[in-house]
Amino acid sequence: MPLLDLAVVVLYLAFALWIGRRLRRGGSVRDYFLTDREVPWWAIMASIVATETSTVTVISVPGYAFAGDLTFLQLAFGYVAGRLLVATFLLPAFFSRDLLSAYQLLSERMGRGIGRAAAVIFLATRNVADGLRLFATALMLAAMVGVAAESTNAAAPSQTVVLGLAIVAIAAVTLAYTWLGGMRAVIWMDVAQLGLYLAGVMVAAMILAASLPDGLPGAWTAAAVAGKLTLFDFAWDLTRDYTFWSGVIGGAVFTAATHGADQMFVQRYLCSRSLREARLALGLSGVFVLAQFALFLGIGLLLWAFYETAAPPGALDSITAGGTVQADQVFPRFLMANLPTGLRGLVLAAVLAAAMSTLSSSLNSSAASTVGDFYLDRRGGPNDDARTLWTSRIATLGWALVQILVALLAVRLSQRVIDDVLRVQFFAGGLMLGLFVLSILRTPPGARAGAAGLAAGLAVLLAVTLFSPLSWQWYVLVGVVATVGAATLAQRAARGEDSG
Repeated sequence: MPLLDLAVVVLYLAFALWIGRRLRRGGSVRDYFLTDREVPWWAIMASIVATETSTVTVISVPGYAFAGDLTFLQLAFGYVAGRLLVATFLLPAFFSRDLLSAYQLLSERMGRGIGRAAAVIFLATRNVADGLRLFATALMLAAMVGVAAESTNAAAPSQTVVLGLAIVAIAAVTLAYTWLGGMRAVIWMDVAQLGLYLAGVMVAAMILAASLPDGLPGAWTAAAVAGKLTLFDFAWDLTRDYTFWSGVIGGAVFTAATHGADQMFVQRYLCSRSLREARLALGLSGVFVLAQFALFLGIGLLLWAFYETAAPPGALDSITAGGTVQADQVFPRFLMANLPTGLRGLVLAAVLAAAMSTLSSSLNSSAASTVGDFYLDRRGGPNDDARTLWTSRIATLGWALVQILVALLAVRLSQRVIDDVLRVQFFAGGLMLGLFVLSILRTPPGARAGAAGLAAGLAVLLAVTLFSPLSWQWYVLVGVVATVGAATLAQRAARGEDSG
């Protein structure tokens, strides 16, 4: 890697470590996980956006438009609607209690067993999904090393070795500043990372547009002729991904699950100064994400136009397998092959920023759930705050090791990583949201009925996944209906037995 590019990346990583050390506070567990609720709404909003914009988003969404069209954006409309549901119905329940973890609400309303079951589901699915995100970031670094080797006629190292080293390095730096500064460092690094990766992406988009022989109008016309400007697909086909109905309805329910039943996002709201500020941050983040997805999809169209009209023949041969271009590697390939020295370092730092934002949030929220739902629950309260804080940091380290392992196992994964990540989260989201819907009822079902609902939801989702052609974008809705329906029936049956 050229020294200037390397210097830019190293400077960014050093800044991340400095932030973690600079924002380190005393021995309060609630400050470590909730910042003593001192963060302004605009920083919470930026943190929400940065958290859900991982490297998977930065490289896979352009890859989606490169290989297809714009129908991915239909999901973002559902994301806006889902946030409104969370702000209206779930945020008041979180702010009416003194919580460290979202699943403590379930423990209070439906029993400790239900709360812990939900925490286990969160911890498992969150760390698998974010391990895949870590792998996607390593793909970017591997692409840069490969292009640098080609440009200097050097022997390229094994991609497997590069991926492994990149995975460990990214996780280590992210762990370091999360360990030091806790949630305060996570949020303020999110704010900085949002600005950095948007700047990097915008620079890349401008260079890409300037590389087109016919400019943006020519690219737009060519994309229209090729049928790549399709935005809405109103086909009522439950087996297809990215239709209008699966995007808006499935996306809304999915977002209600991720942003209303996932500790990683709920923890951010609990860092807000008030319920009103939390609602403002959540609502505006949806508009921001919609615009951001449109930008990334636009870059994908420009990439397609560039490799159709301006790139030399065979420019994508090194990332073509079985006659098919690996779409997730197209954007990294362009960046490393066409950006001047210095700017490549900036863009690479921007992609690392997107990845580290999500990973740091994941580590801190996983540790918060581990401590709040298991450690403190067993001890009966934070009797020794210093010891609890140390346990929190050890839990952070443990989940970092889990994500590294998942990323290393994913090296042979398919190259449309975004689909794999979303499948994991869509599968679990319905179960989680179903439990939270039950918990905010005026009279929630008991622990046995809740367990029956959870078991039924899991069984239905497994059956749908294994034996049905139903699109994964409907999994959350199916899980919610199955979980709530089964728990309600079980509760009625129990009341009938009691009255009999």
